[in-house]
Amino acid sequence: MGRLNGKVAIVTGAGRGIGRATAKLFAAEGAKVAVLSLTPANVEAVVADIEADGGTALGIATDVSDADQIKAAIEQVAATWGGIDILVNNAAATFIAQSEHLSFRAADAILAPTLHGTMYCTLAAGRRWIEGKHKGVVLSILSTSTITGRAFTVPSSMAKTAVLAMTRSLAVEWGPKGIRTVAIAPGAFPTAG
Repeated sequence: MGRLNGKVAIVTGAGRGIGRATAKLFAAEGAKVAVLSLTPANVEAVVADIEADGGTALGIATDVSDADQIKAAIEQVAATWGGIDILVNNAAATFIAQSEHLSFRAADAILAPTLHGTMYCTLAAGRRWIEGKHKGVVLSILSTSTITGRAFTVPSSMAKTAVLAMTRSLAVEWGPKGIRTVAIAPGAFPTAG
């Protein structure tokens, strides 16, 4: 434990699932963790869990698909703790649907947080790091559909594949500036509910 002592991490989609587990693990490893999620009750619950375990957390109910909310959240975290070291892009949306029956609005509901939100968060953090000559890490959560494809989840598969392309492109562009971009695709695992 203590591998992230002194680090500040932002975890999007931290209200449940992988995001919640990541936020709690980072806090257990010593990071100060900003918990971003769309649902205020989820944000409060995760912050309470982290603090009950002796960690430090800041909860910000945020819609990652809104660039202004992302800018404000990044500024709030930096103002509270003096900077940011790690961004975890976990926020995403998906649902199962036959592709030929998807409305444009349904597709946008998935693309907005999964693709646009990930890019907004990454650009906001990256700009801050580059301007401040600060090293940082962007960890983006993918799905295995980026490699295999997956029926009935076309917008999500498209968005996650684009996030992989962003990760690879920024590794080349930002790597020399001390910013690491990495992505993982955890695969399927059982969750409550």
